[in-house]
Parts: sequence; structure tokens; C-alpha cells
Amino acid sequence: MWKNYHMPETVEQVIDLLSRATSQKKIIAGGTDLMVEIRDGKWPGLDDVIDISRVNGLDAINQDDDGLVHIQANVTHNDILRSDLIRKVASPLYQACYRVSSPQLRNRATVVGNLVTASPANDTITPLMAMDASLVLVSSRGERQVRLNEFYTGLRNTVKQPDELVREIVFKPLKSSQKGSFIKQALRRTQAISTLNCCVLLDLEDDQILDAVVTMGSVAPTVIHSTRAETFLKGNRLNAETAKKASELAALDTKPITDLRSGADYRQYMMQVIVVDALVELMENRQDQKVPVNPVTLSQGAGWQAVPNGEWDQAHIETTINGQALQFGGEFKGNLLNFVRERVGFSGPKPGCEEGECGACTMYLDGKAVVSCLVPAPRAHLANITTIEGLAEEGQLHSVQAEFINHGAVQCGYCTPGFVMAAAKLMEEKPHPTEDEIKDAISGNLCRCTGYYKIIQAIEAACQDGGGAL
Repeated sequence: MWKNYHMPETVEQVIDLLSRATSQKKIIAGGTDLMVEIRDGKWPGLDDVIDISRVNGLDAINQDDDGLVHIQANVTHNDILRSDLIRKVASPLYQACYRVSSPQLRNRATVVGNLVTASPANDTITPLMAMDASLVLVSSRGERQVRLNEFYTGLRNTVKQPDELVREIVFKPLKSSQKGSFIKQALRRTQAISTLNCCVLLDLEDDQILDAVVTMGSVAPTVIHSTRAETFLKGNRLNAETAKKASELAALDTKPITDLRSGADYRQYMMQVIVVDALVELMENRQDQKVPVNPVTLSQGAGWQAVPNGEWDQAHIETTINGQALQFGGEFKGNLLNFVRERVGFSGPKPGCEEGECGACTMYLDGKAVVSCLVPAPRAHLANITTIEGLAEEGQLHSVQAEFINHGAVQCGYCTPGFVMAAAKLMEEKPHPTEDEIKDAISGNLCRCTGYYKIIQAIEAACQDGGGAL
């Protein structure tokens, strides 16, 4: 566990902390990777954790006067899904973010964090590399810009120095003549790391391919280009024959390994399959149809408060939980789940997988549904938190709770608080969701008893009730 936990308010404070901190330091934003690593003992001598999640100005997506798109370090995957700009000018990234994990994870996991983690299976690297994105790195020595193609030096290795912060991603918007498709192969639809993925980006004039980029993930130590497929595609017409040949060439450029998720032969074969699929999607102009126009994010009413001047004494937490203003003293070195259960006394959120897979610990943090097992306990300081105990109003059950009872949507009951929290937040966001939107909303929640049909029926009935307490 860490020795010191810092919550700076400005980028300048982050840079100062990075320049002064010991070699055993980590930046945390979403924490969806780092908190698992800390729990598993990967960083036993961790001195300083620098939490940048509430740094002013680092959660913006914008386009500058030169047309360049900027995605700041704290932009989450769900922020991307709420961005009309990204959907319009960077569709492959939008497609990729939709396939990342679950709504609760996407509310914490940042795109920059996904890039810096440097796993070749990470979904956002592939489209951003295809779009020739760059990263802006800042430190006390100044700032530099590094193309994503040059950022990675090997498996989970990058050129980033220990005293540097990746402040933002920068890239040119796609031209009107460009379109791209991102496709992910995984062991299940959600909550799954890519077995492999690809992004195919074409510049077209009618069906003539003027330029082509093919990037491939999880088939080499880093995300790579298929130079053979790119060379072949340029100058050819986009048709079924061209797609088949290009996919065969892409498979030849893979350098896959065998691991727990799949074998090398399978990866090479399936890369050919998904590259064909991507090209056919582009040929039929249906690459954007696989992502809803307004996806479920479970983040209605979200907002956060910075720690003034980044000054936190590490010995006191002031927080609001279920509408009560509370103060606590002592050490805060675990996760938010354990803090709420053991220090505060709300036992509704349940520990399950404790790595963000099951959703039993779902609660609302500053208006967003999150898996609290991956949130550091200090993040409760100056935060607004809601657990399942806070859903009922004046002793009246929330309509979701009532309908879970009416429909027998509870079996062992362990997963129930997480499902109820996800469903209640969905109703704030979409009072009359479709069945697919309900399934998206609860995609981050697992039920060992397989009571999904009753759960969906209960949520549908709650939405018909009109929401709120009953």
C-alpha cells in the first residue's frame, strides 16, 4: 500500500510532485489497473500516489483553432461516448470506447490511462494509432510531443519518463473522405479484454482507396501496423476480393503469442477474419451502426469538487454519504468499498471479485456509477457518495427495489445491490429505456444464480412505474 496520497488541484502541482517524489511513485486517475496491481502486491514499496482525477482542466475534449482535437488526461471512456465531436471526427475511437468493459468501469477508466498502461490488447491504442495521434508529455523540464507510433518500446514499456505526465492526446480529425472501423474479438461481449482487435481506416474517392491504415492489437508485443495490407489496399478498389486479399496479408504481419486467452494460430486466423469484417463494414458503410447514438453511461448528474490548492493532510476525510455530511480521522489506505463498509457502516455494497468484474460493489461517486473496489479510499474526501442504503426516500423503497421484490428478481441476493444501483442510475439517464439499453446498463453486473430474466423484467416494470421511491 502507498505511504503518501496526494490530490493536486492543478497540472503545475502534479509536475511539482512528480519532480520531488521518490522513484516509487504512481499517477492514478481511474485506478482500474493500478488498484488491482496494488492489491496483488505488485508495488510493495510504493511511496507516493498522485491522484490527478480532480485536477482542473484535465477532463476536457475540444478542437482548437487549427482543427486539432485534444483529449485531456482525465477524459474517461464514457466521456468519449458523450462527445458529439468524437463521434463526428473520430468514429473508430468512439467505436472502441463502447467495447471497453462496462459502464461502471468506463466511468473511471481514462483513455490516456489505457494508452499509458501499454498493453497491446488495450482497445483505444489501435484506433488512435491508426489516426496518427500524438501524446503531449509535460514535466519540470518542459513539454514534448510524441507520436503514438513511437511511444511504445515493448510490452508495457514506453518512452515516458518517471517525472512526466501525459497531459493530453492530440490528433487531426478524420477528413470527410475518410472512414474507419474498429473490431474487437473477445471471449464475451462485455467485461472482456481483447483476444485481438483491429482498426481499418480508409481514405476513399467513391470506391477507390486513396490511402489505407491497418492497425492490429494483441498480436505482437505492441500494437502494430500491417504494412503489407496497407500497401496492397492503396490504389485498389474496395470490394470483396480486395478485402479478402488484404486480410490474408494482415494475418501474415501478425506475431502472436499463445496465452490463457487464445493460441497463436487462433489469433493469426481470427485477425484475417476481423480485418475482412472491418473492410466489409466500410464497403457497406455500416461501421457506425454497431454503436448507439446515445449509449448508456450511468453518469447522469455527475459533478466533482477539487481539493482546494491540493491541500489534504492525509489524516481526515470530509465526505457526504447518502445525504449525510460526515468526517473521519485516521489512515485511509484501502479502497472506497472497504472504507464505506468498515469505517462508515453501510454494508449494502458487497465485495465480490474486487477487480471490477462483478459489479456487486457498485455505488455512485459524484453522480457516476462506479465499482468502488477500484476507487482509492482517499477519493471520498470532498466527494458525494450514494450507496444502496441511500436509494429509499423517507422510508419508501425506490421503484427498482420494489419491483425486484414483486418479480422475485432476488435469489441469493449477493449481487442485488449492484444491479439495483445500476438500474436506478439508468432510470435517471433514460426514464424509458429499451431492453437493449437495460442490458447495457447491467452489463457490468454478474449474477451467479443466473436470474437475469427476472432482473430485466423488474427493471422494465420499474420504468413503467415512472421511477423514484414508492
